[in-house]
Amino acid sequence: MILTKTRYIVCLILCAISSYAQDLKQQFPLSFSVKVTNPVNEKRANVLISITAADLKKNAGDFNPNAFVVLDNGKEIASQYNRADVDLSGIAVVVDQLDPNESRVLQVRYNKEGEIKRTYHKRTQAELSHKTGGEWKGREYIGGEFKNVDYLRVPPEHKDHSWFIRYEGPGWESDLVGYRFYLDQRNATDIYGKLTTDMVLQQVGLDGFDSYHHLQPWGMDIMKAGKSLGIGSIAAVVNGVTTRVEKTDSVNSRITENGDVYSSILTNYYGWKIGEKKHDLQSRLTIHAGTRLTHEIITISNNPDNISTGIVKDKTAPLLKSKGDGQHFGYIATYGKQSLNDGDELGLAVFFRSKDLVDFTEDEYSHIIKLKPVQGKVDYYFLGAWVKEPNGIKDQQQFEAYLNRVAVELANPVKVEFIKSKK
Repeated sequence: MILTKTRYIVCLILCAISSYAQDLKQQFPLSFSVKVTNPVNEKRANVLISITAADLKKNAGDFNPNAFVVLDNGKEIASQYNRADVDLSGIAVVVDQLDPNESRVLQVRYNKEGEIKRTYHKRTQAELSHKTGGEWKGREYIGGEFKNVDYLRVPPEHKDHSWFIRYEGPGWESDLVGYRFYLDQRNATDIYGKLTTDMVLQQVGLDGFDSYHHLQPWGMDIMKAGKSLGIGSIAAVVNGVTTRVEKTDSVNSRITENGDVYSSILTNYYGWKIGEKKHDLQSRLTIHAGTRLTHEIITISNNPDNISTGIVKDKTAPLLKSKGDGQHFGYIATYGKQSLNDGDELGLAVFFRSKDLVDFTEDEYSHIIKLKPVQGKVDYYFLGAWVKEPNGIKDQQQFEAYLNRVAVELANPVKVEFIKSKK
């Protein structure tokens, strides 16, 4: 009798799987496959796979970005199509893990016509919210209510603590950590430590600027940027002076992607004054599901000597650093009892390509790396790792092992290869 029931249940499961597969083929009758390969002898988790728009056009010319699914071993996994990130447009999908040197085939099924919307568990978010319905009185915005927007040209009246932008700037998060940067003359990046893997930014700053500086059910602001580079803030060092993106002619910011597995923010700074020269700077911040890393991608005019970034100094958290090499990104990092939550453990890190490094340096407030833009472009990654995040890093030994693993992964990205295309 038990065996009969077991067989019956197995039969139901197999029938459901078969029916699901048939439904997918009917909804998405066309397909192609890609092989993804982990090139290193280490397991990696929550791996971002990007199938670029250029490769899609070349290998699946009739691909419809409005109706597709991605299958891993026959199982649908969360994916999205990025449109607004012009240089990064295409399919974004996060694979839960790849074993050492593993190759895996992902199938992309699609419908050439129409739109079929798929909804997945949201694991990233980007948002920008400012007040409307009030009025400016000098540098303060009085009255009004917060409204989420996709785009904002920063008003000339806006400065720090103008009460105009919710939590003072754009925010972005993964299921592990949240970030914000001050969309004012400070232009420093800050960290929200999270006690949950849920999306939380929509709850932050609704009552002003006070509550998130104290522990909430979702977490809190865990780092004080002050006059420092916070974590990964953009700057330049000229004649020994560190200059954040402070003096500009105008600034605008746009939420370019707010997806289930990938989110991004694009900010344009026009006429950033560094010494006696002005530069136009474009900053693109991206994050994907399952990672602490933010990718900062910079384009700048007029060939500055350096773009610099860094980490706030704290006496409780000594500096760790590596120049990196061809198989490892370099980094600067700190770990110690430096969080704003009663000084519990917090790790901070910035990663860079070794070939881009000009020098390690410092000032009164920050540990600094100077990077050399090539043809007006440079990029780096930064992260915060709080001890209280779910399954967080618990001590410096774990943090250093994590740094070394990330350094290898960044230098050895997963390879993506089309292996089949059919109509």
